[in-house]
Amino acid sequence: MFVFDAHLDLAMNAMEWNRELTWPVTAIRTSEIGMTDKPDRNKNTVSLQDMRRGNIGLCVATQIARFSKKTNPLPGWKSPQQAWAQTQGQLAWYKSMEDIGEMVQIRNLEQLKAHLQLWETPKEKKPIGYILSLEGADSIISTHYLEKSYEQGLRAIGPAHYGPGTYAQGTNGEGGIGIKGKTLLKEIERLNLILDVTHLNDQSFWETLKIFNGPVWASHNNCRALVDHNRQFSDLQIKELIKRQAVIGMALDAWMLAPNWIRGISTPKGLGVTLHNMIDNMDHICQLAGNTNHVGIGTDLDGGFGTEQCPSDLNTISDIQKVPNMLQKRGYSPNDIENIMHKNFLGFLERTWK
Repeated sequence: MFVFDAHLDLAMNAMEWNRELTWPVTAIRTSEIGMTDKPDRNKNTVSLQDMRRGNIGLCVATQIARFSKKTNPLPGWKSPQQAWAQTQGQLAWYKSMEDIGEMVQIRNLEQLKAHLQLWETPKEKKPIGYILSLEGADSIISTHYLEKSYEQGLRAIGPAHYGPGTYAQGTNGEGGIGIKGKTLLKEIERLNLILDVTHLNDQSFWETLKIFNGPVWASHNNCRALVDHNRQFSDLQIKELIKRQAVIGMALDAWMLAPNWIRGISTPKGLGVTLHNMIDNMDHICQLAGNTNHVGIGTDLDGGFGTEQCPSDLNTISDIQKVPNMLQKRGYSPNDIENIMHKNFLGFLERTWK
């Protein structure tokens, strides 16, 4: 089945982790044997080849670069100009993948339809379509830079990531959006960019939705009712997103799937974390909505973690193809399964871009 993955940090892996994503996952792992600089070395799950093998023909691919002020304990660039330059390097990688036919950027409805038609053909090697997103807006030096990003193909943006941000407060952060955040939101709405509310802390979430009237989705987020942490959405937040016709992509980071996960100590097999945990989150949202129209896939695979911190029955991203059969066994209809695997996010884009 065709799969739309609403969140992959491809350029981050290529440019910061130095992973050659045109190689298969196994080759990347082999190249990292003996490396200890990051906990997920030799445990990656994503490559362009393995995406094709799993029929993941379209994704939301990120740019990400945090600007950390002196008071911010989190690592990041020391100026927004440096953060901007980092995102430009990531964009250059995507463009280089386009040059060799590995990827193609999708900016509008016409390109989206053409790409979907291409993936229905039996052609052996097809480019992975990507919709450019910015995870955390710290690299946006001013609203002029947001317009520059839009011209480069940016179509979705999350105002914050972890901790304090320039425009909003993210996971584990405190406070709201402020004047700069409100100004940014007006510009996001004017450009008809998709607002990604993933990572917004509760106060920033509610303040944002109170004043923003454009399209909203959550690319990679799960349910607080199943894992009680501010990184997850409460039922009240989920219901608000349902009212806004949003789609929520389910993430595969194990600590977001298992309530007793201890970083660096817990293991997926030890806590029994499998793709069924993701389906539990899907089902929770479907029960709140009364339908399957607001759930999708947003794996976040290789987003700073690998097989040491993802479902034990997933070796590479191609194993997402296990999910349709698992949903069928849970009683989901063929149409419901198609909704979850791709139709919901595609329908969202059609409504937004028409």
